[in-house]
Amino acid sequence: MTARRTGPTVGAEHAAPLTLKSGTSWADAWRRCLTVAPEAFRDDRVLNLWDARWQADGRVLPATSPVDGTPVAGPPRLDGATAHRAVRAALDQHRAWRHVPLPERRARVAATLDALTQHRELLALLLVHEIGKPWRAARADVDRAVDGVRWYVDGIDRMTEGRAPLDGPVSNIASWNYPMSVLVHALLVQALAGNAVVAKTPTDGGVACLTLACALAAREGVPVTLVSGSGGELSQALVRAPEIGCVSFVGGRDTGAAVATALADLGKRHILEQEGLNTWGVWDFTDWDALTAVIPKLFDYGKQRCTAYPRFVVQRRLFDAFLAAYLPAVRTLRVGHPLAVAAPDDPYPDLDFGPLINAAKAKELRDQVAEAVDRGAVPLHRGSAADARFLLGQDTSAYVQPVTLLNPPRSSPLHHAEPFGPVDTVVLVDTEAELLAAMNASNGALVATLSTDDRATYERLAPQIRAFKVGHGVPRSRGDRDELFGGHGASWRGAFVGGELLVRAVTQGPPGERLPGNFPGHHLMP
Repeated sequence: MTARRTGPTVGAEHAAPLTLKSGTSWADAWRRCLTVAPEAFRDDRVLNLWDARWQADGRVLPATSPVDGTPVAGPPRLDGATAHRAVRAALDQHRAWRHVPLPERRARVAATLDALTQHRELLALLLVHEIGKPWRAARADVDRAVDGVRWYVDGIDRMTEGRAPLDGPVSNIASWNYPMSVLVHALLVQALAGNAVVAKTPTDGGVACLTLACALAAREGVPVTLVSGSGGELSQALVRAPEIGCVSFVGGRDTGAAVATALADLGKRHILEQEGLNTWGVWDFTDWDALTAVIPKLFDYGKQRCTAYPRFVVQRRLFDAFLAAYLPAVRTLRVGHPLAVAAPDDPYPDLDFGPLINAAKAKELRDQVAEAVDRGAVPLHRGSAADARFLLGQDTSAYVQPVTLLNPPRSSPLHHAEPFGPVDTVVLVDTEAELLAAMNASNGALVATLSTDDRATYERLAPQIRAFKVGHGVPRSRGDRDELFGGHGASWRGAFVGGELLVRAVTQGPPGERLPGNFPGHHLMP
Protein backbone atom coordinates (compact mmCIF):
# COMPACT_ATOMS: atom_id res chain seq x y z
CA MET A 1 0.00 0.00 0.00
CA THR A 2 1.39 3.44 -0.94
CA ALA A 3 1.08 6.16 1.70
CA ARG A 4 -0.89 9.20 0.59
CA ARG A 5 1.24 12.31 0.41
CA THR A 6 -0.27 14.90 2.74
CA GLY A 7 2.68 17.10 3.61
CA PRO A 8 5.29 19.13 1.81
CA THR A 9 7.79 17.17 -0.27
CA VAL A 10 11.49 17.83 0.09
CA GLY A 11 14.63 15.94 -0.76
CA ALA A 12 15.28 17.22 -4.26
CA GLU A 13 17.89 19.58 -2.85
CA HIS A 14 20.22 16.60 -2.29
CA ALA A 15 22.60 15.62 -5.06
CA ALA A 16 20.89 12.22 -5.10
CA PRO A 17 17.57 11.29 -3.49
CA LEU A 18 17.79 9.58 -0.12
CA THR A 19 16.71 5.97 0.20
CA LEU A 20 15.50 3.69 2.99
CA LYS A 21 18.27 1.95 4.88
CA SER A 22 18.48 -1.68 3.84
CA GLY A 23 16.47 -4.13 5.97
CA THR A 24 14.65 -1.46 7.96
CA SER A 25 11.21 -1.27 6.32
CA TRP A 26 8.08 -2.00 8.34
CA ALA A 27 7.64 -5.19 6.32
CA ASP A 28 11.16 -6.26 7.33
CA ALA A 29 10.47 -5.54 11.01
CA TRP A 30 7.12 -7.35 10.91
CA ARG A 31 8.63 -10.48 9.35
CA ARG A 32 11.19 -10.55 12.14
CA CYS A 33 8.45 -10.24 14.76
CA LEU A 34 6.59 -13.20 13.25
CA THR A 35 9.81 -15.24 13.44
CA VAL A 36 10.88 -14.21 16.95
CA ALA A 37 7.47 -14.41 18.68
CA PRO A 38 4.94 -16.24 16.49
CA GLU A 39 2.72 -16.78 19.53
CA ALA A 40 2.12 -13.02 19.85
CA PHE A 41 1.98 -11.92 16.20
CA ARG A 42 -0.48 -13.34 13.71
CA ASP A 43 -0.57 -12.45 9.99
CA ASP A 44 -1.09 -8.68 10.06
CA ARG A 45 -2.13 -8.15 13.70
CA VAL A 46 -0.85 -8.40 17.26
CA LEU A 47 -2.66 -10.34 19.97
CA ASN A 48 -3.68 -9.43 23.51
CA LEU A 49 -2.05 -11.30 26.40
CA TRP A 50 -4.28 -12.25 29.32
CA ASP A 51 -5.00 -15.33 31.42
CA ALA A 52 -1.43 -16.40 30.52
CA ARG A 53 -2.47 -16.85 26.86
CA TRP A 54 -2.18 -14.85 23.67
CA GLN A 55 -5.71 -14.17 22.48
CA ALA A 56 -6.97 -13.03 19.08
CA ASP A 57 -9.71 -10.85 20.52
CA GLY A 58 -10.49 -7.17 20.31
CA ARG A 59 -11.33 -4.92 17.40
CA VAL A 60 -8.18 -4.00 15.50
CA LEU A 61 -7.95 -0.32 14.61
CA PRO A 62 -5.94 0.88 11.62
CA ALA A 63 -2.69 2.68 12.37
CA THR A 64 0.05 4.40 10.41
CA SER A 65 3.66 5.24 11.15
CA PRO A 66 4.33 8.92 11.91
CA VAL A 67 7.61 8.51 10.02
CA ASP A 68 6.10 8.37 6.53
CA GLY A 69 2.44 7.31 6.77
CA THR A 70 3.14 3.61 6.19
CA PRO A 71 0.38 1.35 7.61
CA VAL A 72 1.53 -0.44 10.79
CA ALA A 73 -0.10 -2.79 13.30
CA GLY A 74 -2.96 -1.19 15.18
CA PRO A 75 -4.12 -1.93 18.74
CA PRO A 76 -6.64 -4.80 19.16
CA ARG A 77 -9.07 -2.93 21.40
CA LEU A 78 -10.98 -4.93 24.01
CA ASP A 79 -14.35 -4.05 25.47
CA GLY A 80 -14.83 -3.40 29.16
CA ALA A 81 -16.25 -6.82 29.97
CA THR A 82 -13.25 -8.64 28.48
CA ALA A 83 -10.87 -6.29 30.29
CA HIS A 84 -12.58 -7.22 33.58
CA ARG A 85 -11.99 -10.90 32.83
CA ALA A 86 -8.35 -10.13 32.09
CA VAL A 87 -7.96 -8.34 35.42
CA ARG A 88 -9.57 -11.20 37.35
CA ALA A 89 -7.18 -13.63 35.65
CA ALA A 90 -4.26 -11.34 36.57
CA LEU A 91 -5.36 -11.55 40.22
CA ASP A 92 -5.09 -15.35 40.06
CA GLN A 93 -1.59 -14.99 38.60
CA HIS A 94 -0.73 -12.48 41.32
CA ARG A 95 -1.80 -14.78 44.14
CA ALA A 96 0.52 -17.46 42.81
CA TRP A 97 3.42 -15.21 41.86
CA ARG A 98 3.62 -13.39 45.20
CA HIS A 99 4.63 -16.72 46.80
CA VAL A 100 7.34 -17.52 44.25
CA PRO A 101 10.70 -17.31 46.10
CA LEU A 102 12.68 -14.16 45.36
CA PRO A 103 15.67 -16.04 43.83
CA GLU A 104 13.33 -17.57 41.23
CA ARG A 105 11.67 -14.24 40.49
CA ARG A 106 15.09 -12.71 40.06
CA ALA A 107 16.19 -15.49 37.71
CA ARG A 108 13.09 -15.12 35.51
CA VAL A 109 13.42 -11.35 35.24
CA ALA A 110 17.15 -11.67 34.51
CA ALA A 111 16.38 -14.17 31.73
CA THR A 112 13.87 -11.67 30.31
CA LEU A 113 16.59 -9.01 30.27
CA ASP A 114 18.88 -11.37 28.38
CA ALA A 115 16.15 -11.94 25.80
CA LEU A 116 15.49 -8.21 25.45
CA THR A 117 19.21 -7.67 24.91
CA GLN A 118 19.28 -10.39 22.26
CA HIS A 119 16.49 -8.65 20.32
CA ARG A 120 17.58 -5.09 21.07
CA GLU A 121 17.89 -4.06 17.41
CA LEU A 122 14.39 -5.24 16.51
CA LEU A 123 12.81 -3.56 19.53
CA ALA A 124 14.54 -0.30 18.58
CA LEU A 125 13.45 -0.58 14.94
CA LEU A 126 9.83 -1.04 16.04
CA LEU A 127 10.13 2.15 18.11
CA VAL A 128 11.39 4.03 15.06
CA HIS A 129 8.40 2.99 12.96
CA GLU A 130 5.70 3.16 15.63
CA ILE A 131 6.54 6.38 17.48
CA GLY A 132 9.10 8.06 15.22
CA LYS A 133 12.17 7.89 17.43
CA PRO A 134 15.51 8.41 15.69
CA TRP A 135 17.71 5.32 15.85
CA ARG A 136 20.02 6.62 18.57
CA ALA A 137 17.08 7.55 20.83
CA ALA A 138 15.22 4.30 20.10
CA ARG A 139 18.19 2.16 21.00
CA ALA A 140 18.80 4.22 24.14
CA ASP A 141 15.20 3.58 25.20
CA VAL A 142 15.78 -0.18 25.02
CA ASP A 143 19.17 0.02 26.73
CA ARG A 144 17.87 2.16 29.61
CA ALA A 145 15.11 -0.35 30.27
CA VAL A 146 17.50 -3.28 30.38
CA ASP A 147 20.28 -1.58 32.32
CA GLY A 148 17.85 -0.02 34.78
CA VAL A 149 16.11 -3.29 35.63
CA ARG A 150 19.48 -5.08 36.01
CA TRP A 151 20.29 -2.60 38.76
CA TYR A 152 17.13 -3.70 40.60
CA VAL A 153 17.91 -7.38 39.99
CA ASP A 154 21.25 -6.88 41.73
CA GLY A 155 19.78 -5.02 44.72
CA ILE A 156 16.28 -6.40 45.15
CA ASP A 157 17.09 -8.43 48.29
CA ARG A 158 17.87 -5.29 50.28
CA MET A 159 14.96 -3.32 48.81
CA THR A 160 12.32 -5.94 49.68
CA GLU A 161 13.62 -6.84 53.13
CA GLY A 162 10.73 -6.61 55.59
CA ARG A 163 8.26 -5.88 52.79
CA ALA A 164 5.61 -7.94 50.98
CA PRO A 165 3.88 -7.77 47.57
CA LEU A 166 0.59 -5.91 47.29
CA ASP A 167 -2.77 -7.65 47.62
CA GLY A 168 -3.44 -7.37 43.88
CA PRO A 169 -1.64 -6.78 40.58
CA VAL A 170 -0.25 -3.43 39.50
CA SER A 171 -2.15 -1.75 36.65
CA ASN A 172 -0.02 0.35 34.28
CA ILE A 173 -1.37 3.05 31.98
CA ALA A 174 1.44 4.95 30.28
CA SER A 175 1.95 7.43 27.48
CA TRP A 176 3.45 6.36 24.17
CA ASN A 177 6.79 8.16 24.26
CA TYR A 178 8.93 5.74 26.31
CA PRO A 179 7.50 2.21 25.94
CA MET A 180 10.69 0.51 27.08
CA SER A 181 12.57 2.72 29.54
CA VAL A 182 9.41 3.78 31.40
CA LEU A 183 6.69 1.16 30.88
CA VAL A 184 8.60 -2.12 30.41
CA HIS A 185 11.08 -1.00 33.05
CA ALA A 186 8.24 -0.45 35.53
CA LEU A 187 6.53 -3.75 34.67
CA LEU A 188 9.65 -5.81 35.28
CA VAL A 189 10.54 -4.09 38.56
CA GLN A 190 6.97 -4.49 39.80
CA ALA A 191 7.11 -8.20 38.93
CA LEU A 192 10.52 -8.57 40.53
CA ALA A 193 9.01 -7.17 43.73
CA GLY A 194 6.39 -9.95 43.71
CA ASN A 195 3.43 -8.52 41.81
CA ALA A 196 1.62 -9.67 38.70
CA VAL A 197 1.45 -6.77 36.26
CA VAL A 198 -1.20 -5.46 33.86
CA ALA A 199 -0.44 -2.95 31.10
CA LYS A 200 -2.58 -1.09 28.60
CA THR A 201 -0.89 -0.38 25.28
CA PRO A 202 -0.78 3.37 24.60
CA THR A 203 -3.44 4.47 22.13
CA ASP A 204 -1.06 6.49 19.96
CA GLY A 205 1.69 3.94 19.31
CA GLY A 206 4.15 1.31 20.48
CA VAL A 207 1.87 -1.74 20.40
CA ALA A 208 4.25 -4.01 18.44
CA CYS A 209 7.28 -3.10 20.54
CA LEU A 210 5.38 -3.71 23.78
CA THR A 211 3.93 -6.96 22.41
CA LEU A 212 7.38 -8.28 21.59
CA ALA A 213 8.80 -7.25 24.98
CA CYS A 214 5.88 -8.85 26.84
CA ALA A 215 6.18 -12.02 24.74
CA LEU A 216 9.81 -12.37 25.81
CA ALA A 217 8.84 -11.83 29.47
CA ALA A 218 5.90 -14.26 29.32
CA ARG A 219 8.17 -16.97 27.91
CA GLU A 220 10.25 -16.73 31.08
CA GLY A 221 7.16 -17.12 33.29
CA VAL A 222 6.82 -13.46 34.30
CA PRO A 223 3.08 -12.82 34.98
CA VAL A 224 2.34 -10.10 32.43
CA THR A 225 -1.05 -9.05 31.08
CA LEU A 226 -1.09 -6.77 28.01
CA VAL A 227 -4.36 -5.39 26.67
CA SER A 228 -5.46 -2.65 24.28
CA GLY A 229 -8.50 -0.42 24.40
CA SER A 230 -9.79 3.08 24.95
CA GLY A 231 -9.06 4.62 28.32
CA GLY A 232 -12.70 5.46 28.86
CA GLU A 233 -13.91 1.93 28.24
CA LEU A 234 -11.16 0.13 30.17
CA SER A 235 -10.86 2.49 33.14
CA GLN A 236 -13.45 0.62 35.19
CA ALA A 237 -11.32 -2.53 34.92
CA LEU A 238 -7.80 -1.05 35.00
CA VAL A 239 -8.39 1.70 37.57
CA ARG A 240 -11.45 0.99 39.70
CA ALA A 241 -11.57 -2.81 39.77
CA PRO A 242 -11.20 -4.12 43.35
CA GLU A 243 -8.72 -6.73 42.13
CA ILE A 244 -6.15 -4.02 41.31
CA GLY A 245 -3.59 -3.38 44.04
CA CYS A 246 -1.98 -0.25 42.58
CA VAL A 247 -2.47 2.05 39.60
CA SER A 248 0.61 3.47 37.88
CA PHE A 249 -0.16 6.23 35.35
CA VAL A 250 2.09 8.35 33.12
CA GLY A 251 0.43 10.97 30.95
CA GLY A 252 -1.26 14.36 30.73
CA ARG A 253 -2.99 16.29 33.48
CA ASP A 254 -6.51 15.99 32.10
CA THR A 255 -6.43 12.19 31.94
CA GLY A 256 -4.44 12.00 35.16
CA ALA A 257 -7.03 14.11 36.96
CA ALA A 258 -9.78 11.74 35.81
CA VAL A 259 -7.77 8.76 37.11
CA ALA A 260 -7.15 10.56 40.40
CA THR A 261 -10.86 11.32 40.77
CA ALA A 262 -11.70 7.66 40.16
CA LEU A 263 -9.20 6.63 42.85
CA ALA A 264 -10.16 9.27 45.40
CA ASP A 265 -12.83 7.21 47.15
CA LEU A 266 -11.09 3.85 46.84
CA GLY A 267 -7.98 4.36 48.97
CA LYS A 268 -6.00 2.48 46.37
CA ARG A 269 -2.20 2.73 46.06
CA HIS A 270 -1.33 4.98 43.11
CA ILE A 271 1.52 6.57 41.17
CA LEU A 272 0.34 9.32 38.82
CA GLU A 273 3.08 11.10 36.86
CA GLN A 274 1.60 14.08 35.01
CA GLU A 275 2.89 16.88 32.85
CA GLY A 276 4.14 20.26 33.95
CA LEU A 277 5.79 23.23 32.24
CA ASN A 278 9.49 22.59 32.92
CA THR A 279 11.39 25.88 32.81
CA TRP A 280 15.00 27.05 32.40
CA GLY A 281 15.82 30.33 34.14
CA VAL A 282 18.74 32.59 33.21
CA TRP A 283 19.78 35.17 35.81
CA ASP A 284 23.12 36.99 36.34
CA PHE A 285 24.79 34.53 33.98
CA THR A 286 27.86 34.69 31.68
CA ASP A 287 28.85 31.13 30.68
CA TRP A 288 27.18 31.32 27.26
CA ASP A 289 29.34 28.64 25.67
CA ALA A 290 27.91 26.11 28.14
CA LEU A 291 24.36 27.14 27.23
CA THR A 292 25.09 26.91 23.50
CA ALA A 293 26.42 23.38 23.97
CA VAL A 294 23.30 22.13 25.78
CA ILE A 295 20.59 23.68 23.56
CA PRO A 296 20.57 20.93 20.86
CA LYS A 297 20.37 18.23 23.55
CA LEU A 298 17.20 19.83 24.90
CA PHE A 299 15.48 19.07 21.56
CA ASP A 300 16.05 15.31 21.90
CA TYR A 301 13.08 13.43 20.39
CA GLY A 302 11.47 16.73 19.46
CA LYS A 303 10.85 17.60 23.12
CA GLN A 304 8.24 14.81 23.32
CA ARG A 305 9.41 14.02 26.84
CA CYS A 306 7.98 14.64 30.28
CA THR A 307 11.32 16.22 31.28
CA ALA A 308 11.71 18.46 28.22
CA TYR A 309 12.43 22.17 28.73
CA PRO A 310 10.11 24.21 26.45
CA ARG A 311 10.29 27.53 28.39
CA PHE A 312 13.24 29.87 28.95
CA VAL A 313 12.80 32.63 31.52
CA VAL A 314 15.50 35.20 30.81
CA GLN A 315 16.66 38.31 32.63
CA ARG A 316 15.83 41.16 30.26
CA ARG A 317 19.29 42.76 30.38
CA LEU A 318 20.80 39.43 29.25
CA PHE A 319 18.44 38.88 26.33
CA ASP A 320 20.90 39.93 23.61
CA ALA A 321 23.60 37.64 24.99
CA PHE A 322 21.05 34.83 25.37
CA LEU A 323 20.06 35.13 21.70
CA ALA A 324 23.69 35.16 20.62
CA ALA A 325 24.16 31.84 22.43
CA TYR A 326 20.80 30.26 21.62
CA LEU A 327 20.21 30.98 17.93
CA PRO A 328 23.43 29.46 16.50
CA ALA A 329 22.73 26.29 18.51
CA VAL A 330 19.11 25.87 17.46
CA ARG A 331 20.11 26.35 13.81
CA THR A 332 22.25 23.20 13.99
CA LEU A 333 19.31 20.85 14.71
CA ARG A 334 19.07 17.84 12.39
CA VAL A 335 15.52 16.77 11.53
CA GLY A 336 14.15 14.16 9.15
CA HIS A 337 13.17 10.58 8.35
CA PRO A 338 14.96 8.36 10.91
CA LEU A 339 15.77 5.67 8.31
CA ALA A 340 16.65 7.82 5.27
CA VAL A 341 20.24 7.38 4.07
CA ALA A 342 22.28 8.27 0.98
CA ALA A 343 23.10 4.61 0.24
CA PRO A 344 21.22 1.50 1.48
CA ASP A 345 24.13 0.24 3.58
CA ASP A 346 25.02 3.59 5.17
CA PRO A 347 24.82 3.93 8.97
CA TYR A 348 21.60 5.21 10.50
CA PRO A 349 21.34 9.02 10.22
CA ASP A 350 22.32 10.97 13.32
CA LEU A 351 19.23 13.13 13.94
CA ASP A 352 18.02 15.23 16.84
CA PHE A 353 14.43 14.30 16.12
CA GLY A 354 12.05 12.96 13.51
CA PRO A 355 8.26 13.31 13.37
CA LEU A 356 5.82 14.07 16.14
CA ILE A 357 3.62 11.18 17.21
CA ASN A 358 1.03 11.82 14.49
CA ALA A 359 -0.14 14.32 11.89
CA ALA A 360 -2.99 15.53 14.12
CA LYS A 361 -0.55 16.55 16.87
CA ALA A 362 1.68 18.27 14.32
CA LYS A 363 -1.26 20.28 12.98
CA GLU A 364 -2.38 21.19 16.47
CA LEU A 365 1.09 22.50 17.32
CA ARG A 366 1.43 24.44 14.07
CA ASP A 367 -1.98 26.00 14.71
CA GLN A 368 -0.99 26.97 18.26
CA VAL A 369 2.16 28.66 16.97
CA ALA A 370 0.24 30.56 14.29
CA GLU A 371 -2.39 31.66 16.79
CA ALA A 372 0.24 32.81 19.30
CA VAL A 373 1.96 34.91 16.63
CA ASP A 374 -1.35 36.40 15.54
CA ARG A 375 -1.93 37.46 19.15
CA GLY A 376 1.45 39.10 19.59
CA ALA A 377 4.17 36.49 20.13
CA VAL A 378 7.42 37.37 18.33
CA PRO A 379 9.03 34.63 16.19
CA LEU A 380 12.73 34.41 17.02
CA HIS A 381 13.49 31.30 14.98
CA ARG A 382 11.71 29.06 12.49
CA GLY A 383 13.37 25.95 11.11
CA SER A 384 13.06 25.23 7.40
CA ALA A 385 11.78 21.99 5.88
CA ALA A 386 14.29 22.57 3.09
CA ASP A 387 17.06 21.66 5.56
CA ALA A 388 15.42 18.38 6.64
CA ARG A 389 16.31 14.88 5.42
CA PHE A 390 13.35 13.19 3.73
CA LEU A 391 12.70 10.56 1.12
CA LEU A 392 11.52 11.95 -2.17
CA GLY A 393 7.72 12.20 -2.14
CA GLN A 394 7.21 10.85 1.37
CA ASP A 395 4.35 11.91 3.64
CA THR A 396 5.78 14.56 5.98
CA SER A 397 2.53 15.64 7.65
CA ALA A 398 3.70 14.58 11.14
CA TYR A 399 6.88 16.71 11.05
CA VAL A 400 7.23 20.11 12.70
CA GLN A 401 10.38 22.17 12.30
CA PRO A 402 11.78 23.86 15.43
CA VAL A 403 10.20 27.18 16.40
CA THR A 404 11.10 29.73 19.07
CA LEU A 405 8.65 32.43 20.19
CA LEU A 406 9.17 35.43 22.44
CA ASN A 407 6.43 36.28 24.94
CA PRO A 408 3.52 34.00 23.99
CA PRO A 409 0.23 35.65 24.98
CA ARG A 410 -1.38 34.49 28.21
CA SER A 411 -4.39 33.27 26.23
CA SER A 412 -2.21 30.79 24.33
CA PRO A 413 -1.72 27.17 25.46
CA LEU A 414 1.96 27.76 24.76
CA HIS A 415 2.05 30.17 27.69
CA HIS A 416 0.96 27.78 30.44
CA ALA A 417 1.30 24.18 29.17
CA GLU A 418 4.07 22.09 27.67
CA PRO A 419 3.72 21.81 23.88
CA PHE A 420 5.13 18.27 23.65
CA GLY A 421 6.88 19.26 20.44
CA PRO A 422 9.88 21.27 19.18
CA VAL A 423 8.60 24.69 20.23
CA ASP A 424 10.51 26.89 22.67
CA THR A 425 9.05 29.99 24.28
CA VAL A 426 11.02 32.80 25.91
CA VAL A 427 9.71 35.09 28.64
CA LEU A 428 11.64 38.16 29.79
CA VAL A 429 11.73 39.28 33.43
CA ASP A 430 13.31 42.10 35.42
CA THR A 431 13.18 40.97 39.05
CA GLU A 432 13.75 37.79 40.98
CA ALA A 433 10.09 37.75 41.96
CA GLU A 434 9.11 37.82 38.27
CA LEU A 435 11.64 35.10 37.55
CA LEU A 436 10.13 32.78 40.14
CA ALA A 437 6.55 33.54 39.10
CA ALA A 438 7.34 32.76 35.45
CA MET A 439 9.21 29.56 36.36
CA ASN A 440 6.26 28.42 38.45
CA ALA A 441 3.63 29.15 35.80
CA SER A 442 2.12 25.65 35.68
CA ASN A 443 1.54 24.96 39.39
CA GLY A 444 4.26 22.36 39.70
CA ALA A 445 6.73 20.66 37.41
CA LEU A 446 8.96 17.61 37.25
CA VAL A 447 12.26 19.38 36.52
CA ALA A 448 13.68 22.88 36.23
CA THR A 449 17.09 24.51 35.81
CA LEU A 450 18.52 27.84 36.88
CA SER A 451 21.62 29.16 35.11
CA THR A 452 23.36 31.70 37.32
CA ASP A 453 27.04 32.35 38.00
CA ASP A 454 26.56 32.82 41.73
CA ARG A 455 26.12 29.60 43.71
CA ALA A 456 24.57 31.51 46.60
CA THR A 457 21.92 32.92 44.26
CA TYR A 458 21.11 29.42 43.08
CA GLU A 459 20.90 28.10 46.65
CA ARG A 460 18.55 30.93 47.59
CA LEU A 461 16.22 30.70 44.59
CA ALA A 462 16.15 26.97 43.79
CA PRO A 463 14.00 25.98 46.81
CA GLN A 464 11.34 28.44 45.62
CA ILE A 465 11.05 26.78 42.20
CA ARG A 466 8.19 24.26 42.31
CA ALA A 467 9.92 21.36 40.59
CA PHE A 468 10.98 18.01 42.01
CA LYS A 469 14.50 18.37 40.60
CA VAL A 470 16.27 21.69 40.00
CA GLY A 471 19.58 21.77 38.15
CA HIS A 472 22.27 24.42 38.45
CA GLY A 473 23.05 25.24 34.83
CA VAL A 474 22.50 21.64 33.72
CA PRO A 475 19.34 19.79 32.61
CA ARG A 476 17.70 17.29 34.94
CA SER A 477 16.05 14.08 33.78
CA ARG A 478 13.81 11.33 35.01
CA GLY A 479 16.92 9.48 36.09
CA ASP A 480 17.98 5.87 36.32
CA ARG A 481 18.85 3.33 38.99
CA ASP A 482 19.11 5.00 42.41
CA GLU A 483 17.95 8.46 41.29
CA LEU A 484 14.57 9.39 42.77
CA PHE A 485 11.77 10.91 40.73
CA GLY A 486 8.53 12.74 41.45
CA GLY A 487 6.80 16.07 40.96
CA HIS A 488 5.46 19.11 42.75
CA GLY A 489 1.96 20.54 42.61
CA ALA A 490 -0.32 19.21 39.90
CA SER A 491 2.53 17.45 38.09
CA TRP A 492 2.37 14.42 40.41
CA ARG A 493 -0.11 12.54 42.59
CA GLY A 494 0.66 9.57 44.78
CA ALA A 495 3.90 7.79 45.59
CA PHE A 496 7.25 8.99 44.29
CA VAL A 497 9.40 6.49 42.40
CA GLY A 498 12.99 5.92 41.31
CA GLY A 499 15.59 3.92 43.15
CA GLU A 500 14.34 2.11 46.22
CA LEU A 501 11.16 4.24 46.22
CA LEU A 502 9.84 2.38 43.16
CA VAL A 503 9.96 -0.91 45.08
CA ARG A 504 8.44 0.68 48.18
CA ALA A 505 5.60 2.09 46.07
CA VAL A 506 4.55 -1.41 44.91
CA THR A 507 5.11 -3.35 48.14
CA GLN A 508 3.62 -3.28 51.61
CA GLY A 509 5.72 -2.17 54.54
CA PRO A 510 5.07 -1.97 58.27
CA PRO A 511 1.60 -0.94 59.51
CA GLY A 512 1.01 2.78 59.36
CA GLU A 513 3.81 3.40 56.85
CA ARG A 514 3.58 6.73 54.99
CA LEU A 515 5.17 6.62 51.58
CA PRO A 516 7.08 9.61 50.20
CA GLY A 517 4.82 11.27 47.67
CA ASN A 518 2.17 13.85 46.93
CA PHE A 519 -1.07 12.56 48.47
CA PRO A 520 -4.39 14.28 49.23
CA GLY A 521 -3.66 14.10 52.94
CA HIS A 522 0.07 14.73 52.99
CA HIS A 523 3.12 15.71 50.93
CA LEU A 524 6.20 13.83 52.10
CA MET A 525 9.58 14.39 50.48
CA PRO A 526 12.10 11.53 50.60
